[in-house]
Amino acid sequence: MTAELLSVKKKNDRNFITVECLLAFDKDEDKEKVLNLMRKFSSMVRFAYKRLLEKMERKDLKKLLAQKYGINTRYSGDAIFLAQQTLDSCLQRGQNPKKLVFGSRVVFEKLKKKHLTGKRREKLRQKWEERRYGFLYSRGDKSKEGNLNLRLVNLDNQWHLRINLGNGEYVWAKVVRSTKRERDRWIDLVWDLTQAERTNNWFAYTVRLRLKNGKIYAQISREEKLPEITITRENGVIGIDINAYPFHLALAYTSRDGNLEKYERISLNGLLDGNADKREYLSWQIAHQVVEIAKREGKAIVVENLEKIPKGRRGDGMPKLRQKLQKWIYKGLLEKIEIVGKREGVQVIKVNPAYTSVIGKLKYAPIYRIDKDVAGAYVIARRGLGFKESLPKNYRKLLEDKEFLSYSVARVEDRIAKLKKEIEEEKNEYKRNKLKSELRRLKRELKLLLKFLMDSGKSESATQQAVNREMKPMRGRARSLQKSWRVLSVALAFSCLESFRDFSPLKRVIFLGDWVGVACRVSSSLPGQGTAAQNMCSFV
Repeated sequence: MTAELLSVKKKNDRNFITVECLLAFDKDEDKEKVLNLMRKFSSMVRFAYKRLLEKMERKDLKKLLAQKYGINTRYSGDAIFLAQQTLDSCLQRGQNPKKLVFGSRVVFEKLKKKHLTGKRREKLRQKWEERRYGFLYSRGDKSKEGNLNLRLVNLDNQWHLRINLGNGEYVWAKVVRSTKRERDRWIDLVWDLTQAERTNNWFAYTVRLRLKNGKIYAQISREEKLPEITITRENGVIGIDINAYPFHLALAYTSRDGNLEKYERISLNGLLDGNADKREYLSWQIAHQVVEIAKREGKAIVVENLEKIPKGRRGDGMPKLRQKLQKWIYKGLLEKIEIVGKREGVQVIKVNPAYTSVIGKLKYAPIYRIDKDVAGAYVIARRGLGFKESLPKNYRKLLEDKEFLSYSVARVEDRIAKLKKEIEEEKNEYKRNKLKSELRRLKRELKLLLKFLMDSGKSESATQQAVNREMKPMRGRARSLQKSWRVLSVALAFSCLESFRDFSPLKRVIFLGDWVGVACRVSSSLPGQGTAAQNMCSFV
């Protein structure tokens, strides 16, 4: 993100705004002192990280850092804080914390390549060293005029950063920051600092120094003042789902009683072009567009609460999809919508994303004659309103129909046999990998169908529990219902659908329970002998 754009950080559901500015030193020796402090602090963070891995007590570590590095205890506490944040982040991502590389693993791995030489290698080495050794951090403190170690001070109408070197000595640097926009956050920060200086009513602000291309930048963060939420779900909600094919936002306008009112789509193709800064800027623009729609309609916004999004892997035979997913800033876009919503007083509700797409395409896409993307957004909206989805009556009957399940198993087995033959004949390695990936998926789906078919024959309780109409607040019932949706998704896809984009044939199944008639229209040659579908096709 460029200096002109707003950076927002979230901590414990609080919003923090960050502005970046350049530091200018009157003397080179002052800059060198700050660089030495940054190197020392970076070393403190790495040292603290290792001690935290060894389960060292925080209070003992704080004293040890102050003694070892000859620096004040406030810097020591901040170093421990950053080390703990880094450790927690590693654990949340499921990474091995002992294999962490400070300064960016991606850059480090590039440096290890022997073919990289000359200016290109030197530039990369500088980038890695600046990330590893060039940072300093000081948390804000309202009781210490906003920040004790890195404090903003106005001297002769020029803002300066007073930098505590940790040993009782101070260095001063001019804050250089141009304002190119009327609503630049730097203007708000300077106004609040001026008022705090005049009234002695300070607020806490955190300062982080960063070394980039030989220059020192200050990133100043403070908690954002948010208005009261005035637009809630009392007047309905707008469910939002992001989809890759085509790349767009699906918006489902839903009334308070859970009925679909209308829907629309917002193209996201612009996010696939340009550099990271351009994509970041466009993401903020789209977030503002969505919130403006919510304000106009007087409805709250419902989004998925996502943790991790698969980006694909090399050799999977789907390079175009993988390239798109690598640029896909799904979670970041939803976070921006949440931030802008809070600023504009619009309630943003996050819901569990489990099976929203499956329920939407099987239940609502056929009924409303909408595509699966809008249907998924509609399920998200209903979930945000507190509604729980039950299986339609005729879907429950399908799960008890062994002829239907057997027919679906036969269709999957038939597709697997054809796919194996295609793999043998395919000479292109990458296309073969794509087919193998599909084969693995089909085998998992076949295993799911066979297991469900076997369980349904063992006892009535297993089936009844799986197709229970109500979604009780019990973990076992919820999982059984989810399994039922999974089984239906696989079985209906292979028995009653010609295309995974058109779910209209399922309308006849939902209202009439006539899966045989739908299946006969999809395929004139049905696998298996003596099935009900095969015997009845001639009468349909």
